[in-house]
Amino acid sequence: MEILLISIVAFIVAILTFFSGFGLGTILTPVMMIFFPVEVAIALTGVVHFSNNIFKLVLVGKNVNKEVLLRFGIPAVVFAFIGALLLVKIPNFEPLYSYQLWGKTFEVFPLKLFVAVLMMFFAVIDLIPYFSNLQFDKSKLPIGGALSGFFGGLTGAQGALRSAFLIRAGLTKEAFIGTTVVISSFVDFTRLSVYATRIMKLDLQENLPLLLCATLSAMTGAFIGNKLLKKVTLQFLQYSVAILLLVLSLALGLGWI
Repeated sequence: MEILLISIVAFIVAILTFFSGFGLGTILTPVMMIFFPVEVAIALTGVVHFSNNIFKLVLVGKNVNKEVLLRFGIPAVVFAFIGALLLVKIPNFEPLYSYQLWGKTFEVFPLKLFVAVLMMFFAVIDLIPYFSNLQFDKSKLPIGGALSGFFGGLTGAQGALRSAFLIRAGLTKEAFIGTTVVISSFVDFTRLSVYATRIMKLDLQENLPLLLCATLSAMTGAFIGNKLLKKVTLQFLQYSVAILLLVLSLALGLGWI
């Protein structure tokens, strides 16, 4: 049952998040947690997410904007490593508060709340017509890369912040998706290399059928998303990013993810 449900979710979410450049791992992880312990769910999601990114790299990697890749991607990878290292080394933060809902306890942590507010800020900018045509100067790209990489390594929310910056970098829709996929792949590899010591302690072989089904489902969704790319506009991408930012910022700020 869990294989079927997780595969369906991976397929649908891979289509929906193909255009935004983030969200697959964020949405898939809570679904995995329904059936597995937290550490196993995170490891399984990481494998599916990274494998899907490699597949998308084959599909759209050729559309990467090399200048943006260098200016944004290098700081993102460096600071993702720093953020992930801090996550492993520093003690857990105490939650600001906790509450009961649907028979479960949810905790809100200061760092995640800060990232949620930052994500919501970018989402509101994207949804207000006055700001819709504003773009970041390319000199600001290293700052965006450093911020998204650092908080991504520390909290796992790097995709949302990355897309929030890159959607305003003056890229075409093809270049936006291609560039986000390439940077995401590099950052994922960096994060997974740091988390590897934890992942290696988990026995994932018994879940190999689920991994294969979920990965193939996500790849199929990405393939369909790529086919639909010609039918969407850059404005559609911008609104997609904004809406997903709002949803994820609320979920992050409320302690649901």
